[in-house]
Amino acid sequence: MTLLGIDLGTTAVKALLINEAGETLASATVEYPLSTPRPLWSEQDPADWWRGTIEAIRQVLTKAGASGADVRGIGLSGQMHGLTLLDRAGNVLRPAILWNDQRTAAQCEEMMRRAGSPARMRELIANIPNPSYTAPKILWVRENEPHTYERIAHILLPKDYIRYKLSGEFATEVGDATGMALLDVRRRTWSDEMLGLLDIPREWLPLCAESHVPTARVSQAAAQETGLAAGTPIVGGSGDQPAAAVGLGSVREGIVNVTLGTSGVVFASIEHYPPMRDTAIEVFCHAVPETWFFMGVMLSAGGSLRWHRDVVASGHPNLVSTAGNNDAYDVLLADAATIPIGAEGLAFLPYLTGERTPHRDPLARGAFVGLTLRHTQAHLARAVVEGISFGLRDSIELMRELGLHVNEVRAAGGGARSAIWRQMLADIFEADIALVNSTEGGAFGVALLAGVGIGLWRDTREACDAVIRVTARTSPSSDPAVRRQYAEAYARFRDLYPALKPTFARLGK
Repeated sequence: MTLLGIDLGTTAVKALLINEAGETLASATVEYPLSTPRPLWSEQDPADWWRGTIEAIRQVLTKAGASGADVRGIGLSGQMHGLTLLDRAGNVLRPAILWNDQRTAAQCEEMMRRAGSPARMRELIANIPNPSYTAPKILWVRENEPHTYERIAHILLPKDYIRYKLSGEFATEVGDATGMALLDVRRRTWSDEMLGLLDIPREWLPLCAESHVPTARVSQAAAQETGLAAGTPIVGGSGDQPAAAVGLGSVREGIVNVTLGTSGVVFASIEHYPPMRDTAIEVFCHAVPETWFFMGVMLSAGGSLRWHRDVVASGHPNLVSTAGNNDAYDVLLADAATIPIGAEGLAFLPYLTGERTPHRDPLARGAFVGLTLRHTQAHLARAVVEGISFGLRDSIELMRELGLHVNEVRAAGGGARSAIWRQMLADIFEADIALVNSTEGGAFGVALLAGVGIGLWRDTREACDAVIRVTARTSPSSDPAVRRQYAEAYARFRDLYPALKPTFARLGK
């Protein structure tokens, strides 16, 4: 018996087969293009998603030597917030508008105007709209493409379009649905009041279920295209972040996971709906029933280090043979480790593409502050890695202010491979940094959800307990001087954004 997880990312779709012990049997990844028809726009053709998914499923079955009949359950994960519009016949009306599209600032302001106040908006949907969310994209289409808007019959998120193509069913689940800004997050159902304020018909929205609940079955037509067996159940799944959290075992309060990819995500499960406050931390429904999560998103985490590698450090003599690959990061981190904490007064703001948490500011910019003739390439590398780490700590501190007790931080993503960076994070977060045996991300998480959906495990926590274990742990330094030096450097970092915000605003014009 096998379980299939499908993760529809921004650049590629991944299919993963695991067995009932949680062991990976095979994986396959198929890339597809992304379109930027105008500056700050980001779109994809859903037909490319479906073609990639078909190919990935066929490849993974072949690699594992499995047949479609061996797959007992399917889970879906994917990029969140994307707007996919279908007509009554199920035809796509326009390219999907993606999570990283920035065209809808005016529509976010219109949503706030209609809600009346930030407090009222949080009562309705728990979060303050930003251009990533789906609802402002719907308003943009209504205002700018009325001929498309009048033909809408169905609104789907990206992974749920794959569900539709696999089954003919229109369904989603609470985790991904939160990011549409149309869900009553406390009650885990569509917000009729929000839909009324925005004049969006509820019948356009799909069935919304819990993440482990089977919502569809593979159709005969999809079985012929993919090689799967008709009738195979498909569970709700989840958006990429909650799905990845399940894959790391972050399904209990006190376990935080930090993903060090191009962006940086701080994710923390919470077992009681939190009091609403004016904070940049977002509150979403988790893939575990009656559980939510805090999320902080840093737009340029690993992206800042990559920029440093490709632009600032491009002339580094030890990067010539490693240019463009992961070994180059090891060189930079080894250099950084030779420099004292605080980089001898040099600080870096990692806001190269604006920022989302803790500063909801698209005009925020990156900056080196404190440069002197003493500073070397190694100092610059140290400042960049510290700046990224401090930016992630900002999210953790906001969560602590909301009452979260951090017992353990589970690290994932490319940056988590570095022992140097893990020690830095342990010292800066003042918490243990753990690695787990699962490295397959959202595809693994939704494969586990599929196992719960077919009754292999009683619930998601039991599934995680059965297959996920900690493989390495890094604890904060016991030296009080280390803690003091990081505290001082972090305080300097925190002072910089407020001081430079007016300048960023002027530069942005």
